[in-house]
Amino acid sequence: MREVTFAALQLALTDDVATNCDRVEALVRDAAARGAQVVLPPELFEGHYFCREETPENFARARPVEGHPTLARFAALAAELQIVIPVSFFEATGPAHYNSVAVFDADGAALGVYRKSHIPDGPGYEEKFYFRPGDTGFRVFDTRFGRLGVGICWDQWYPEAARAMTLMGAEALLYPTAIGSEPAEPEADNVDPWQRAMVGHAVCNVVPVIAANRHGAEADMVFFGRSFVADVRGDKVAELATDVDGVALGTFDLDALRLVRANWGFFRDRRPDLYGPLLTADGQTRMGSSVMSPRP
Repeated sequence: MREVTFAALQLALTDDVATNCDRVEALVRDAAARGAQVVLPPELFEGHYFCREETPENFARARPVEGHPTLARFAALAAELQIVIPVSFFEATGPAHYNSVAVFDADGAALGVYRKSHIPDGPGYEEKFYFRPGDTGFRVFDTRFGRLGVGICWDQWYPEAARAMTLMGAEALLYPTAIGSEPAEPEADNVDPWQRAMVGHAVCNVVPVIAANRHGAEADMVFFGRSFVADVRGDKVAELATDVDGVALGTFDLDALRLVRANWGFFRDRRPDLYGPLLTADGQTRMGSSVMSPRP
């Protein structure tokens, strides 16, 4: 038996780094006091979601990994509380910028950085102005409490990302997120599709899924919260409301789930030889290409 308790944090954020870090730390401590061993804050929690618009001054928010004060603070907190904390941040490296997560183990050790692979571009989510597509590939991290896959927000809509991380040995999938209203479609309500996409990853890969979102109004956008933890059946074992700061907790026996995953046979019955279209942009065979579509 290897029981691990995961926590998704949710809060409304100001545009002041110190205030936000204090509030996130308070929630981390609350989660740890309630038994959480892996604690996930939301995406880009140091400030407001600045990607609502294309503003060059926002590049000043980016920092390199080395000497990053927020990363150092949460590495020390992970060591103090003996927990794992993935920390989302706006990364600068040379002239390039990434939407990244640094993962700190329960002794505070830096396990590495994942850079967001899928970068959205649309009204209210102008991320391609700020971020290069990640160059790390999908990553999983060996932590004291298990092998964890971490995606970032828009990554959560892609089943290929979830499957790749699980094939790499992920025992749980974690998604820090910033998602809410659609400025171009004020009548749209994407809470349910957002959750269903990730719940599908939990079911099809037989791994728990943990999603941490912000909530509250920021300029012309309202972030809808609804952070949750889902089990391998797709049931939400914990979920927060749209307008509350808080912690969603879920506990899983990762050793038992390994057997459940084997029993379902999803990975036994995969047919990689038929998945060639996934390696193309449009699923079409190219002249002279070794990628062939399966016959009908």
